[in-house]
Amino acid sequence: MNEGGSPLESLIAILQLAYSGERAAGYAYRGHARSVKSAEERAAIRKIEDEEWHHRRLVGEMLRDLGARPKGGRELRALVIGRTLGLLCHVSGWLLPMYGAGRLESRNIREYEAAARHATESGHPELVDCLLTMAEVEWDHEAYFRAKVLSHRWAARIPMWPVPQPKETIRAA
Repeated sequence: MNEGGSPLESLIAILQLAYSGERAAGYAYRGHARSVKSAEERAAIRKIEDEEWHHRRLVGEMLRDLGARPKGGRELRALVIGRTLGLLCHVSGWLLPMYGAGRLESRNIREYEAAARHATESGHPELVDCLLTMAEVEWDHEAYFRAKVLSHRWAARIPMWPVPQPKETIRAA
């Protein structure tokens, strides 16, 4: 992220990162959904995948409206990482993909909150509601994966990532 630049530069940097990150997540969740045995888990992960692709479309529109574009190298890297993670879900077992997804979603909450702050600071308040809504959806994703990890028999031995602030605080900040 470009935290040293102007609020607009920082916003664009976060959006470029998020745009590619949503691509990686979408492909990873596609493989993840195919790898789980439970039809209920498969449906939940597919719903999360659909929401990630929707976020990607929204972020892409924001970038376009700001006169910016995704970064080509980051896009290629996201494609490779997402598809690789999707394939690894078939051999790594159930816990590792659930853990990795939860940890990633936790970071995404903060990323969209930061983007909303930069949108306000850069004179783009019209983006704030959408960015905060995406943060709230990422919060739901994190909660799903956290619950899955905590339901595992090894949960007491696994160092968990920090618990996000309550969902209600996303808009308060």
